[in-house]
Amino acid sequence: MKVKRIVSNTATSDLDKAKSFYGELLGLDVLMDHGWFQTYGSDERMTVQVSFGSEGGSGTPVPDLSIEVDDIEAAFARFAEANVPIEYGPVSEPWGVRRFYVRDPFGRLVNILQHVGP
Repeated sequence: MKVKRIVSNTATSDLDKAKSFYGELLGLDVLMDHGWFQTYGSDERMTVQVSFGSEGGSGTPVPDLSIEVDDIEAAFARFAEANVPIEYGPVSEPWGVRRFYVRDPFGRLVNILQHVGP
């Protein structure tokens, strides 16, 4: 058996909040829309990963979701312009990522990151 895909599901009664955060701010495409259930994603080839931790690094809480982007400064600018509160960062971490934390509209802690080298 081989795992082909991992999908994170979040219960909500307000799908427009998902569209605003994941569709507009992060630029993900709607891959499926049943009206009552929407999936956002990208044609970008992604690696299947599931992470577990006792902390999120640098003494931060473990994020619910990590999203890697190709331009962390552009991502940060989008969230700042949209007045999304930044919970941590942006900061360059000693393990080679630059990142910041925000909460999505459902209260999930999201780690937005870019690999920048050690």
